[in-house]
Amino acid sequence: MSRALLVDLYELTMAASYHAEGMNGASTFELFIRELPPVRNYLVACGLEEALDYLVGLRFTKGDLAYLQTLDLFQPSFLDYLGDLRFTGDVWAVPEGEVVFATEPVLRVVGPLIEAQIVETFLLNCINFSTAVASKAARVATVCDGRSFVDFSARRDHGADAALLAARAAYLGGAAATSNVLAGQSFGIPLSGTMGHSYVLAFPDEAAAFRAFARRFPAGAVLLIDTFDTVRGARTAAAVAGELAAEGVVVRGVRIDSGDLAALAVAVRAILDEAGLPGLEIFASGDLDEYRIAALLDSGAPIDGFGVGTQLGTSGDAPALGGVYKLVEDLSGPKSKTSTGKATLPAVKQVYRLDEGGPGARDLIAPATAPAPPGGRPLLAPVMERGRRLGPPPALADGRARCRAALSALPSRVRSLEPARPGYEVEVAAELKVRRPDPPV
Repeated sequence: MSRALLVDLYELTMAASYHAEGMNGASTFELFIRELPPVRNYLVACGLEEALDYLVGLRFTKGDLAYLQTLDLFQPSFLDYLGDLRFTGDVWAVPEGEVVFATEPVLRVVGPLIEAQIVETFLLNCINFSTAVASKAARVATVCDGRSFVDFSARRDHGADAALLAARAAYLGGAAATSNVLAGQSFGIPLSGTMGHSYVLAFPDEAAAFRAFARRFPAGAVLLIDTFDTVRGARTAAAVAGELAAEGVVVRGVRIDSGDLAALAVAVRAILDEAGLPGLEIFASGDLDEYRIAALLDSGAPIDGFGVGTQLGTSGDAPALGGVYKLVEDLSGPKSKTSTGKATLPAVKQVYRLDEGGPGARDLIAPATAPAPPGGRPLLAPVMERGRRLGPPPALADGRARCRAALSALPSRVRSLEPARPGYEVEVAAELKVRRPDPPV
């Protein structure tokens, strides 16, 4: 399916006007998040690979052009231009998995004005969504503190594409696996799953269901024990695990999906230990998020891993980011908005990370042409030149490792679920704060 028409109409009407006016000189746009959501101290950059794939493959098909012609908005010469359009610009970006903050450019697009303008909607769509989910996953990973969690979100995500991208973003942010098989195939993400309540109900009783499942998957089945009564289900699972051990069948764990998870986990752990199964793990699921997981672990609940669904794939407490894509420079010089509440910083910029991991950790947004500050690590790096990627796509595992390292380098107050006081410091260079004179009327 062509993705060229995944634009807001005004991208095309602006482009048509630029074309008619002969305005297609070099321009630079930057994508950034205006403000952090109130419940976020940081964000995890994600979505870049989808963005680059889109730019490389940007084409208007004959069907696209035929549809646009039916709108009676565009001149034939502009439609001919779109038919030949390919993205020929340069892209700089913060790598996936890096931690970023409000107002910092995450993506920079440099190219002919029409090309750079027309890609706005798609770039915002993929960066905003994937960054939101990766950031949520990073918070869950932080509170899990070494315990694993699995993306269970596909059935609650906002569409099939969202489910696929959410699984990728969640893995980058710290999920150990996903239940989404297509995501496993597409991105090489480890898969994980147990059984549904319908499976248990399809058998004469729990024991029969547990035996059949464990024998079919003898290397480490996880049994769902709350279809009827969790405590009784735990006893049945323990009995089946002991019974099948003589056959070489390994029951790896049990899953609880409802009820008072903290109290039930304590009761289930006692049953498993009493049956001589101290290594049999307990997994929990059921509308979990980082806050509920933190409360469970703070209570001492003996839970070894979690399935996180709805709240992860929809980033439930911060479901939308205020990412924007703005013109910052063209052949006439730096550009900026000065409107109340939506002012932007002019000129092409670089973001530097200073004193990483130390008490004075902070970022500096500075003109890209200015010398790098001593000890500053630039976050934006070139990833595309003249419409071509500068290298093969990095492994998703690399972004995952980068995320883990970036989180560990943050001050503890910033990693916290609570609002950081003070927040992470992002300094803006003095040269960028100078208000440019209004253009003549």
